[in-house]
Amino acid sequence: MSTASQVGAAPRDPGPVDSQVGPARRPRRSLPAGTVLVAAGTFLLTLAVMLPLYVYDQVALLPAEAEYELRLTDEDASYLDTSTWSWVEGSEVERHTAVDATASGSDWSAWEMTVDTSAPDRMVDHWSRRVIVDRSTARAVNCCGEHVDGDRAVRQAGLVHHFPPGAGADSYPFYDAEVRSAPSMEFQEEDEVAGVPVRRYTQAVEATQVPDSARDVPAALFSATASGTVTATRWLELTRTLWVEPVSGTVVNVQETRAETLRAQDGDDAVPLLEADLTLADAQVDGYVEQARVQSVLLRTLDTWAPWTLAPLGALALAAGLLRARSQKAQEHRDAEAGESAGGEPGDGTEVGEQEDRPAEHGSGSVTP
Repeated sequence: MSTASQVGAAPRDPGPVDSQVGPARRPRRSLPAGTVLVAAGTFLLTLAVMLPLYVYDQVALLPAEAEYELRLTDEDASYLDTSTWSWVEGSEVERHTAVDATASGSDWSAWEMTVDTSAPDRMVDHWSRRVIVDRSTARAVNCCGEHVDGDRAVRQAGLVHHFPPGAGADSYPFYDAEVRSAPSMEFQEEDEVAGVPVRRYTQAVEATQVPDSARDVPAALFSATASGTVTATRWLELTRTLWVEPVSGTVVNVQETRAETLRAQDGDDAVPLLEADLTLADAQVDGYVEQARVQSVLLRTLDTWAPWTLAPLGALALAAGLLRARSQKAQEHRDAEAGESAGGEPGDGTEVGEQEDRPAEHGSGSVTP
């Protein structure tokens, strides 16, 4: 005789055993619909605002460190040879301006300038200058050891060489270091240099005595019968013309008509010292034109073309992303309603089925043969 007994419900089949060790992996959650489009649209709109308001201003700044060089020449100039006090005609004269710019803080640049006027076999004139330039306005700043030919009492003002980006049809004070003043640079007309649209400005300096230019010269310069020396000063009359690419403010061409004289301090007599029509060499004009062309395209892109392209694209991407997110949310809402409708009323056969699947809570017995 055998007896079998059972206490409680029969155990369920646990099914296959998961071989994973550690916590169960959570399924990856996908990004909500439209997230990438919304992010891209926001980025493009932000870029469209930042390019003209911030990036443009940084790119438009004058370089803090640079080297500039201007060579103005006249192959048929005349000058007074001060070694022999004789007048020389039909000679080549070059006026060479060299600039070595270094950073002076984050907003300024310090320019060390030397200006040499020379004939093929001798130096006609030489002077130097230090000026601090505001990189955003291109104007001189009174600071940091500025001087003109050693005169540290000067207070330089106005434009130094470059024009501010977006130079308009206005007049600008333009500092002339020789006469220690900033006569107005007047707009003349729209022009073109090597295919690049430019604006032409002209500055007229009336006959003005050059400060600290007094020197002893032979009296015979003013009167053939005089002897000894007299004190004379240098006077300058100048017409300066600049061609400026307006978007970048780059000067692409320069021309100067100079008439310098010596005048006796004790009289009205004057003798010519230099007469020259100086122009910028063609190779330098081409170089500055190309530089201005590249800079103007870059600035136009940052200020106009890129924002007007990026802003509509950003708005479209943002709208498309929001529309897609809304459509996805509406679809999920419809799916949820459909699931509730298909689930049935409470108390239906679902609960009955669950009860049928349960094993009997009571059950014990014995089998007796």
